[in-house]
Amino acid sequence: MKLGMLAAFAITFVVTVVLARIFIPVLKSVKMGQKILDIGPRWHKGKEGTPTMGGLFFIAASLVPVIAAAIWQRNMILVIHYVFILFNGLIGFIDDYVKFFKKENQGLTAIQKLVLQFAVTAAYIAALHFSGEISTTVTLPFVEKSFNLESVSIIYYAILLVGIVFSVNSTNLTDGIDGLCASVTSVAVIFMGVLAIKSVNIEAGIMSAVMLGGALGFLVYNFHPAKVFMGDTGSLYMGACVCSIAMMLDLPIILLFVGIIYYIESVSVMIQVFSYKLTKKRVFKMTPIHHHFEMCGWNEVKIVFVFSAITAALAIAGCFGYIGMM
Repeated sequence: MKLGMLAAFAITFVVTVVLARIFIPVLKSVKMGQKILDIGPRWHKGKEGTPTMGGLFFIAASLVPVIAAAIWQRNMILVIHYVFILFNGLIGFIDDYVKFFKKENQGLTAIQKLVLQFAVTAAYIAALHFSGEISTTVTLPFVEKSFNLESVSIIYYAILLVGIVFSVNSTNLTDGIDGLCASVTSVAVIFMGVLAIKSVNIEAGIMSAVMLGGALGFLVYNFHPAKVFMGDTGSLYMGACVCSIAMMLDLPIILLFVGIIYYIESVSVMIQVFSYKLTKKRVFKMTPIHHHFEMCGWNEVKIVFVFSAITAALAIAGCFGYIGMM
């Protein structure tokens, strides 16, 4: 299993780096550049024109190792998870393409995107249910207690549906400064990979390795100063991948640990909106919260380092909370 994960990581990393090297100039030549909104930090205007949709590099790079693993293991469950991940990437691609076509930073409307996401996620949960690959037993970390929710499975599935869509969109919000989303996701999947090895979960192990290879390969060109952005194509794919790994592990609650930064980003936006609507005052200088720290004088590298460290600390806690039960 470990050799398979290492091979999946290496293939995805190398292919991502090579594809980015080849196609970043192509994206520049067709002027597939990011449009920067005026509502963001003023210094971000200097990034306008940076090629976007770079998520296609690590998505394409993941195809070979995942398909090879599915065929070698005759593993249709991996296929179900991967199709869900790809469809989220496709939603992001459509959003990015509409932005490019309109020549502005507004793609699909929020309603259009949510309808597509809920439809894809509902189909994903249904596929796992009918294949018998979704557990209604929720295990809590540290306390070593499990709760069987089979009698209220519909409610549980509804919570999963909302939780997965929320998590994927929270990952999307994290993609706001150079290297942040890829760095945080790299840390998250490292620890999810540890849990996969401990529980001998081949599907989760392969997807963790593939996502790590893709994220690190992308960081070669995305770390500050970024030469390419992943776009919604990449961030929605990453969010779906992290959620799917948690589902493969039958540990959806692990997302609260490895995905802590995703959720802080989303909650900061919600707090800002509610505060302004109720009091006409803003709690943060700008949201998502990484922009608040930018406005406080933090540079992008410092934000990426601190946010990744927070992810690592919470992920370690989550691992310790579960690893003793495996």
